[in-house]
Amino acid sequence: MPGTNLTREEAQTRAALLDVQSYTVDLDLTTSETTFASTTTLRFTSREVGASTFADLVGADVHEITLNGRSIDPATAYADSRIQLDDLAAENELVVRADCTYSHSGEGLHRFVDPADDRVYLYSQFEVPDARRVYTTFEQPDLKSVFTFNVTAPEHWKVVSNAPTPTPTTLGGGKAVWNFPATKRMSTYITALVAGEYHEVQDVYEGKHGTIPLGHYCRQSLVDYLDRDELVKLTRAGFEFFEDAFDFPYPFEKYDQLYVPEYNMGAMENAGCVTLRDEYLPRSRQPRSFYEFRCSVILHEMAHMWFGDLVTMKWWDDLWLNESFAEWACYHAEVEATEFTDSWTGFANARKQTGYRQDQMPSTHPIAADNYDLQAVEVNFDMITYAKGASVLKQLVAWVGLDPFLAGLRQYFKDFAYGNSEFTDLLSALETASGRELEGWAKEWLQTAGVNTLAPQFELDADGNYTSFSVAQSAHPDWPTLRRHRIGIGLYDAQPTADGGTRLVRRESVEVDVDGASTEIPALVGKKQPDLLLLNDEDLTYAKIRLDERSLATLISGLSTLEDSLARALCWGAAWDMTRDAELAATDFVRLVLANIGSETDAWGVTRIPTYAAQAVSMMTAPEHRAALSAEWEQGLRTLLEAAAPGSDAQLTFARTYAGAARSKAAVRDLVALLDGELSFEGLSVDQDLRWTLIGGLARNGEADERIAAELAADNTISGQERAAAARAMQPDAEAKEAAWQAAFVDAGTPNETHRSIVLAFAPSGQDEILTPYVDRYLEAADTLWDHLGTHKASVALEFGFPRVLASDELLAKVDAWLESTPAPPAAKRYVLEGRADVARFLAAQRRDAQAG
Repeated sequence: MPGTNLTREEAQTRAALLDVQSYTVDLDLTTSETTFASTTTLRFTSREVGASTFADLVGADVHEITLNGRSIDPATAYADSRIQLDDLAAENELVVRADCTYSHSGEGLHRFVDPADDRVYLYSQFEVPDARRVYTTFEQPDLKSVFTFNVTAPEHWKVVSNAPTPTPTTLGGGKAVWNFPATKRMSTYITALVAGEYHEVQDVYEGKHGTIPLGHYCRQSLVDYLDRDELVKLTRAGFEFFEDAFDFPYPFEKYDQLYVPEYNMGAMENAGCVTLRDEYLPRSRQPRSFYEFRCSVILHEMAHMWFGDLVTMKWWDDLWLNESFAEWACYHAEVEATEFTDSWTGFANARKQTGYRQDQMPSTHPIAADNYDLQAVEVNFDMITYAKGASVLKQLVAWVGLDPFLAGLRQYFKDFAYGNSEFTDLLSALETASGRELEGWAKEWLQTAGVNTLAPQFELDADGNYTSFSVAQSAHPDWPTLRRHRIGIGLYDAQPTADGGTRLVRRESVEVDVDGASTEIPALVGKKQPDLLLLNDEDLTYAKIRLDERSLATLISGLSTLEDSLARALCWGAAWDMTRDAELAATDFVRLVLANIGSETDAWGVTRIPTYAAQAVSMMTAPEHRAALSAEWEQGLRTLLEAAAPGSDAQLTFARTYAGAARSKAAVRDLVALLDGELSFEGLSVDQDLRWTLIGGLARNGEADERIAAELAADNTISGQERAAAARAMQPDAEAKEAAWQAAFVDAGTPNETHRSIVLAFAPSGQDEILTPYVDRYLEAADTLWDHLGTHKASVALEFGFPRVLASDELLAKVDAWLESTPAPPAAKRYVLEGRADVARFLAAQRRDAQAG
């Protein structure tokens, strides 16, 4: 039986048979704290009289089913998450009355009670296939319809959906009903309901196409942190930019942004009713990278209003296009319309790195994945979809030109407004606008997997001039495609400065096309070898790059003197890639970071690069070097913290990273003294979030004492509860570890964000002895975790709970034996395979570090 799965073939068959005219969804949110009443009236036509099909409904207690006035017995018709519908008429009306269950996993209709004030908050999350947990659906993106929601709720609540919020009608007994007008035509997965005791503020955007009402919502306990002016500024800037760039008015009636708790994702593009995780309303100081990322999320979801909501994929094969486009568009808009004009540098330092990592896993797949069913969609919803896809679209924009690219988009939106399309439709529009043939490009970049590596090859004469120069391109043997790349090649020289130092300055750059295993670059023959040779200058393509010996030496001694932030990001990325690929010793990478990170100016460079170095210390260093390098890293961070400009992002980052690196008695004393106010650094505020970070550092060392409970008593918020759960899980204590294991791998009722906090904290480095018994327990649990915890929690537990810190040949052997015999589904195996791949990389890096001495 199919269960909650749905195949592409089934969806195509149903779409060929049906047209959906309307949904009327009546929800009563006052019936219980665990369930709600859901009645769906679904009107649709059938192209074949007498045919059969099915509707979708998950986890419901179905009371009554009526098809065309004919009563159907739920005991026989409702099974395996489907309602069987036989003997269809040309015009059909299906009515299903049921009770559905509130979620605590972030899927369906999530219910949350704020521990700060006991107020109740609900929100929906339906992508990919979870609208069917709230009302009866034809759950596939190409059966679009209009939706009328009628919601009964406590009369003091706010209730928000896709259509403009109506004035509620009082029912008595403290209840009211909100009768929403019909929505625009849309897919089920972008319908939405948010209800509860939310705080609301309203503004407007006055644009060239008219007025758009703007709503912002958050929990009452977060009102003080709702930076309304900044959020409205970003929202208005986004609308002005996208309405002009797309030459199409915003396609819905209003635009609400609702910051919701315990959210699994960054945000969701529900039409006119965007939900975002409420961690984006920070209660403590955050670095600029946080706000840059928040801006990208806001603009990403706004771009979806056109690309995804107005025009929607027929099936999830084109999920990549939805997300890749919104990802490219948000960074493009940030650069052009906000203060974050260097966002592509941040993209290179952080987001793009996640794509490179994912693309080198055994689970890699083409950007345009073959999503033959819903389970395949869940597996392929990853950073290849987002980061690699955006990188490749950025390259496509460079290839066809920005103006032709936008012209193709504008026509595409007009042709398919409120309908469904496939990638070939967009490709055709772009070919028409640009005059370029793009089918070959699509096959090369979208239908193959893996990342290429570009490396310089050259010979020099006695004077240090190039006598030959070529770019070598390679690929992993499992994904051997060699692609066409448009790249810049930058030549940078060290020049003296007035203060007696040097700076790296670009002497010149050439743009070339690279194709095949080796490409000669005659333009560089006769040029003097630079101090730094940088392939992919300006980050035009998606590829790993290698540094020659002279360039690497230049960077180790003077990366911070390279003035261009994007060039630095490429160098940081190359050094990190070489470390992960065991071509650069982990010790050398850590020392590169310590020597140069203090001068980094890019917001994402400052905050992300130290996390790479911390991983190198704990995972990639030869065991015989690890204690010494850990001490060097810890002391180096202490020095960087002391030297950082007061109140700077660097100071905050180094304080956080120092807390994570603290192992020595002196460092632990520093954490205690910072918490107790006996140690301070000018400009560093030990606010609530930093306090939890310091407590986490103490907990990791078994020095938290009663501080966790005391801090939680002072911070009895959901954030406090999640941070306390993480701190307890970090402790090198058998009882604490067992409790954390039960909460993360056994108890399906642990709230989703608390669960995530525990899993991420469970296995810090340096706790090998206490963690070793959990290797077998992890593999045993992995057999059944997918069904036991559900898709989201199982994904988190399997991915982040893999015992990477215990990297060894013995661990690889155990994992290999498990893979040979496990009954776990492919989606679960994927995360174990990825963990295994990380361990293999770590072991190779450790051997390289040992060779370096």
